[in-house]
Amino acid sequence: MATEVSEPEANTDAPHPAFEGYAAESPPQAAVGAPGKDGVLELTFAPTSDGTTLVRDYATVPFHISGTLAHDPHPDAATVFVQSPTGGVAQGDRHDIAISVEGDATAHVSTQSSTKVQSMTHNYAAADASLSVGRGGHLDYVPEPTILHADARYSQDLTLSLETGATAVLGDIVVPGRLARGERFEFERYLSRVRAQGPNGLLFEDATHLAPGESDPTAPGVLGEFTVYGSLFVVAPESDAAETSDDLHEAVTDCEARAGATALPNGAGVAVRALGDRAETVQSTLHAAWDRARRDLIDSPAPSGRKF
Repeated sequence: MATEVSEPEANTDAPHPAFEGYAAESPPQAAVGAPGKDGVLELTFAPTSDGTTLVRDYATVPFHISGTLAHDPHPDAATVFVQSPTGGVAQGDRHDIAISVEGDATAHVSTQSSTKVQSMTHNYAAADASLSVGRGGHLDYVPEPTILHADARYSQDLTLSLETGATAVLGDIVVPGRLARGERFEFERYLSRVRAQGPNGLLFEDATHLAPGESDPTAPGVLGEFTVYGSLFVVAPESDAAETSDDLHEAVTDCEARAGATALPNGAGVAVRALGDRAETVQSTLHAAWDRARRDLIDSPAPSGRKF
């Protein structure tokens, strides 16, 4: 017999109509909005005489940062790896990330390890990231892969705002299950949206929406024979998008993952897509494109994958 759970009403402000049914469900553990469920991360980077410095940071569970690292090959860049003391993202979690890079600063933000989205029976989990880069600044926001456990329901929304002369590189890799355990496309729903704005308005929007119970992700034109999907957005409105697209396509042509590059609308930059059977092959392919892009944008190679 099912036991009725007495919890506060769930937040029905769903990120997409497909999530409205989930939003009406109250999690049987801590409610949406409870301490530990609403994680907040705020980072502000500014230029100083010693290079870029993290001048403000605020984090609540499940986010944790241990300060900046001298990890980046760029002499003036600051690096922050976001850590988590929890076992992953749970149902009802809501995470808000705000990263600001002031003019002429250079920052690299990543996660220490993969984001594990746990199995769910009620509600859903969501992460909203708001990124801004000031005039002449540069941001690399390249988290480790997102792993969707069986029955996971996850929405992530990223908004980027660029001032004149600013650039950014955004990475995203999704792994549809714990592949070593034979868990493949057993998650319930995944929605990822990216939106970029420049000084004159909207540059581009991109969305990935996978729901294996409704539409076969292995169908031709979706993921086909592949399992892991990755994207890298090189947002540089004042660069030559056609030339950059050719350069990045060349960088990934001989990599193990199947990949290609294409110019984004409105001269916004270039998108690189990669498909593979393992997260490592997709990561290495996108890293090759990231490295080529950084050398062009800020005259410095991309950092290595080492996180310690």
